[in-house]
Parts: sequence; structure tokens; C-alpha cells
Amino acid sequence: MDLKRISSGIIVGIIVAIMLLIPNNYIIGILLTIIAILAMKEYLGAISKICKPIKWVAYLSTIVIAIINFIPEEYLLICIMSFMPLTILLLFLNIIVTDMKITFKDMAYTLLGICYITIFMTFLSLIDGMEYGKFLIGYIIIASFGTDIFAYVFGSKFGKHKFSKISPKKSIEGCIGGTISAIIISIIYTYIINKYLKFEYSYIIVTFSTLILSIISQIGDFSASTIKRYVDIKDYSDLIPGHGGMLDRIDSLLFISPFAYLLFNIIY
Repeated sequence: MDLKRISSGIIVGIIVAIMLLIPNNYIIGILLTIIAILAMKEYLGAISKICKPIKWVAYLSTIVIAIINFIPEEYLLICIMSFMPLTILLLFLNIIVTDMKITFKDMAYTLLGICYITIFMTFLSLIDGMEYGKFLIGYIIIASFGTDIFAYVFGSKFGKHKFSKISPKKSIEGCIGGTISAIIISIIYTYIINKYLKFEYSYIIVTFSTLILSIISQIGDFSASTIKRYVDIKDYSDLIPGHGGMLDRIDSLLFISPFAYLLFNIIY
């Protein structure tokens, strides 16, 4: 068992939790944008092995994460709805202006990164702006980092049945152990905020929602691995000891965010 990986995961989880608990939403938006830029840099570096990504559009897209907190609520929906058409317009414009030296393939891979990193990260910012959003983000962190850390622990100790060739080190036992651990931590977290902050969150709903988010978290982890396998790299970078790059660390957190936003709006 790699203790450096576990300790790094815990430290990164704590840093993310502290960062998202900052009361000033504008600061959070800027910090999330910085993280998105780092993740985008790693993604563009990875796909540069198979295409010529349109980097300036990809980096420009991350700014939306910061400015979303500055937009008045009555204009927020129209701004979000306008983002994707405008992005596609800019991407196609690059193909036209370069007389197709930039190809549709280049555009497609760039667009995937924008959807995967910028748009998914935007949902994290939207959740932070919800009523009791700071506490709801706690469930996302537990589902993401809790699942990942304990999936590794249980997989290292009891893993015998490999889950997929996409990520050979992951086991069925690890995936199950990670999800069960995330649910237990979420229940403890719910007990604390219900008792001391007078919330009335249902333990049944918390269990069900954590189960869904934990499964999605692991799908997100496998999804990030498919990209790495496709471009033939082990990690996106060596930024975080034992974990690789920023995108290696937040892949499941990104994947959870839009589904969590939908789930929280339905439940709460």
C-alpha cells in the first residue's frame, strides 16, 4: 500500500474542502478557475500527442468559472445557455480562418476538454452558490475523495477481481469498499451537521444520493483513464506526489458536479 498516495489524497481533499468553505464566492470562483487552467493545461498537453488542440479557446473558456459569480442571477441562465454556442462558433471559426489547417478532429478534442473541465467545473461553482451550498459541497468531496481513498485501501488489501483493463489496478472489491466507506462517512457528516447546525437532512436520502455520486465518481475516474490510455500516458503530470497531475486528482470531482447539482435541486 502506497502511504504517500493516501496521505496526498487526504491533504488534497482537505485543501479543496478549505478552499470551497471560503465565504467569499468571488475568491472561490478565481481559485476554481486557476485549478481549471492547470487541469486544462494537462489535458491539452495529453491530447497534443494525437491532434493540434485550439488552446486559446480552451483557456479562454475557463474564465467563465470566475465570472459566473459576478453575473446577476436574472441573467445567469441566458449567459450559461449562450456559452456553448459561442464556444462552438469560435472553434469552427478557427477551422475556417486557417483554411482547414486546424481540422474537425482538433476541434472535437478541444471541445471535449471544454465540456469535461470548464462546464463540469462551472457546476461546482453553481452548487457553491446554492442555499447551504458549502455543506452540500461536503457531500461531493466525500463522494469523490472518500471513494477514491478507500477504494485504494480496500483494493490493496482485498482486491482479487479486476474491474476493467482500462484501469488494471482497480478491483471490484476496491470499488465496493470505496462506495460503502463514502456512504458511512456521509452518514457521520450528516449526523454532525444535523445535530450541531440544526439541519434536518434525511439519512435515507443521504445514503441514496451518496451511493449514486460514489458510483458516478468511479465512472469519472475510469473515464479519465480512458483518455490516458488512448494517448498512452500514465499520469497527466507529476504535480501531486503519488497522484500525478491536477486532472488525475479532480477527475471524479469534476464528473460528479453536474449530476450533484441536478440531484441537490431535486432533493433539496
